[in-house]
Amino acid sequence: QAPLVESGGGLVQAGGSLRLSCAASGSIFSEYAMGWFRQAPGKQREYVVSISSGGITNYANSVKGRFTISRDNARDTVYLQMNSLKPEDTAIYYCAASRTLYDSPGYWGQGTQVTVSS
Repeated sequence: QAPLVESGGGLVQAGGSLRLSCAASGSIFSEYAMGWFRQAPGKQREYVVSISSGGITNYANSVKGRFTISRDNARDTVYLQMNSLKPEDTAIYYCAASRTLYDSPGYWGQGTQVTVSS
């Protein structure tokens, strides 16, 4: 079983909302910081947001006030609520797990496509 499995991507109009989910294996989720990265066509993968095992969050400036990360420790799942979506948010979104908020991810999901139409 893959350690991280994303779901919830899709096509939405600008201004709309989507919620992404990432289900993690218990051995990873309980101790790791979880985060989301994204990669737009022709661009490098970029950091979006992360949450520590204790609930401390960190957001990229480009998504502050629009995106919200949360984690459900009982379900070993992390969520990304995306509101006020813009066409520039179009990308493949990857879930990631790292030892702390400041470490590089040690685990990656396979990604889920988010497309925002103008």
